[in-house]
Amino acid sequence: MNLTDDQVEMDLKSGISAFEAKYFGDASKLLSPLANAGHPEAQYRMAIMAQNGLGMVENQLLAYKYMKSAAEQELAVAQHGLGFMYMQGECVEQNYPKAIEWFKQAAEQGLQGSQATLGMMYQEGRGVAADPEEAKKWYAMAGFEM
Repeated sequence: MNLTDDQVEMDLKSGISAFEAKYFGDASKLLSPLANAGHPEAQYRMAIMAQNGLGMVENQLLAYKYMKSAAEQELAVAQHGLGFMYMQGECVEQNYPKAIEWFKQAAEQGLQGSQATLGMMYQEGRGVAADPEEAKKWYAMAGFEM
């Protein structure tokens, strides 16, 4: 059964509302078919639920799959989430260069959290050579001073 565009939009909005209200079981039922169909907003939220066992059994492989798919569709918060997975070694093997790559994509879309994280990584030399000027640039973009 194919859903109409209106039904997809309604299920997406309802699923996001359920997610934000912490009704994760309902959110999962509404968002899972949409995530499987490739909707990045649904994939991002399903990734968070799968990663943390919210409304479903924890599933790191599924969390990574959905987060990566949403990130590849240029959803900035998913790019940040994927960067964080790589930085922390959650759901995937730790890989600072890949973390930086994904944080940069989100930061270039204006995501403040990614800009600040890049500033910290360059300041501390985490995955890159410490570079105070590069750190300062990213912190400034995020609206912070070093």
